[in-house]
Amino acid sequence: MNGIEWRYLAFDQLSAAQLYAVLQLRSEVFVVEQACVFQDMDGADAPAMHLLGSLQGSLVAYARCLEAGRKFAEASIGRVATRADVRGTGTGHALMRQAIDCLLQTWGPQAIRLGAQAHLEDFYRQHGFHKAGPVYLEDGIAHIEMLRGI
Repeated sequence: MNGIEWRYLAFDQLSAAQLYAVLQLRSEVFVVEQACVFQDMDGADAPAMHLLGSLQGSLVAYARCLEAGRKFAEASIGRVATRADVRGTGTGHALMRQAIDCLLQTWGPQAIRLGAQAHLEDFYRQHGFHKAGPVYLEDGIAHIEMLRGI
């Protein structure tokens, strides 16, 4: 989707309005849409880098990037979310390309791991990730670890 403005910011660079929009989108997608009660604010936001994709001033895409050793031994991308009205437009793929590029520019060439919802395995495979473990339940949703090599 054209017209998305990407910003890659450390936690302390987020304005109050940006942080509110991030938490609102994550809640909208992971709590409301997926009917899943979980602890979204998990203590990993402060050390993370945050990728925000805005369209006409409204947050439509988000991902959280963590350096190696924070969540997994490898660097990781998580909390990948797109607003419902932009799904199917390529925004999710643009988000993943941006997240991978930003992470590698920040911390250098390295493997990236993520804990994907199992039904999105093919989506992440298109971005170079492969299955790296068995399916497991997280917050009642089937997940799978996936790894993207160097």
